[in-house]
Amino acid sequence: MYDLLEGIRVIEVASWTFVPAAGRVLAEWGADVIKIENPATGDPQRGLVNAVSNAGGVNPMTEVPNIGKRGVGLDIATVEGREVLFEMVKKSDVFLTNYLPAIRTKLGIDVADIQKINPKIVYARGTGQGRLGAEAERGGFDLASAWARGGIANLMTAPGEGNLPPFQPGSVGDLSAGINLAGAIAAALVRRERTGKGAIVDTSLYNSGMWITGQAIAAAPLGKQAPQMTRETVFNPLVNFFPTKDGRAICLVMLQADRWWPDLANHMGISEMGTDPRYSTSAARLENRVEFVAMLDNVFRTKDLAEWREILMTTEGVWAPVLSPLEISQDPQAIDNGYLPAVAIDDSHSYHAVASPSQFDEVLPHGLRRCPELGEHTDEVLAEFGYDWDKIIEMKVAGFIN
Repeated sequence: MYDLLEGIRVIEVASWTFVPAAGRVLAEWGADVIKIENPATGDPQRGLVNAVSNAGGVNPMTEVPNIGKRGVGLDIATVEGREVLFEMVKKSDVFLTNYLPAIRTKLGIDVADIQKINPKIVYARGTGQGRLGAEAERGGFDLASAWARGGIANLMTAPGEGNLPPFQPGSVGDLSAGINLAGAIAAALVRRERTGKGAIVDTSLYNSGMWITGQAIAAAPLGKQAPQMTRETVFNPLVNFFPTKDGRAICLVMLQADRWWPDLANHMGISEMGTDPRYSTSAARLENRVEFVAMLDNVFRTKDLAEWREILMTTEGVWAPVLSPLEISQDPQAIDNGYLPAVAIDDSHSYHAVASPSQFDEVLPHGLRRCPELGEHTDEVLAEFGYDWDKIIEMKVAGFIN
C-alpha cells in the first residue's frame, strides 16, 4: 500500500468487478475504501462460480477487485440503513457506485442526494454504455459493453468460417475501465484539494473499450479499415508470432526491421539471411513474406522456447515469449519489479496477486490485505463513525447490519 491517498475515505456502493476494481486501486494508493454490501447476500460476485473461482481456497474473481478494502454489511434498502450510510457520506471524500439510475433514485443515493449531504464529495459512477442516450438506463458487463461493443472483439476476429470473435480472456474490459475510473477520481481529488470544489466523475465500459481501439475508430471514418492480418499477410513479417520446437511461441516486434533484422539473423544462427537480397530490406521481405515467414518458422522450430529465450536475450530488437498465467506468476522479471506482491490472508498465510500498474517513489507495492469477508469490519467502522456498542447491537438485532 502507498500513502498518496492517505486520509481519503471512499464509500463504495458497487458490485461485480469494474467499479470495485477502481476502489481496489484507490485502496492500493492509500485510501480507506469501505465496501458496503447487503448483509444477507453481499456482492453477487462472491457467489459467482466460474473457471477461476476458489482456486486453492482463494476466489480471484472476488479478491482481485477488492484487495485492501474494509467491509461493512449494511442494508441500504432500509430507511435505517440509509441513515447510517448518509452519516458515513458526511465524513467521506468519494462516493463510488455502479448502481443503475433507477436504483440510485429509488434508494436516494443519486448525485443530488449525496451532494446535498456532502457538497464537496467526489461522486464517481461507472456505467455500461454511458450516462446519456437511449441506453443510459441499461446495465452492462465488459464482454458486451467493452469487448463486443467497444470494438475489441471485431479487431480480434480472424477471417474464417463463421467469422465469430473470440471470447474475452479474463476481465479485460472491467479491469482496464476500473483503473481509468480510479485515475479520474484521483484527478478530481486534486482539483478539490486546490479549489474545494467537488466533482461528478463518469467512466463507462463502452468508452473504455473504445479507448483501447481508439486508433482504429479514428481511422475508420477516414476510409482506413484496420486490416485483419494473418501471419503470412502482415506488412512487416518481423512483427509476428513464431512456433518453437516444444509447441510454444515467440513474439517478435521488430518495428525498425531494417535496423534489427541482421542482428536477429546473427543471433538465430542464420547470419547469411541478414544480407540475402530476398530479405535484406523491408520491401524485399514484404514481397517475399510468405517464403520469409516459412523460413523463420523452420528455424524457430529447431529449439525449445527456453533455448530461444536465452539466445534472444542480447538481441537489439523487441521480442517476448508467449507466457501462460502460471509462467507469469513465476517470471523473475515480474517478481523483481514487484508486480506480484504478497497479499496477506492472515498472520501466517498469503497469496500473490497482480499489483495495479503504477508505482511511486521507487517503492515496490507492499502491505496488501485480502478482500474483506462480508461485513468483516462493520463493528470497527461504525464505531469510528461514532456509534456506541449498544447502538450497534440494536442495529444488528434489527437486521440491517451484520
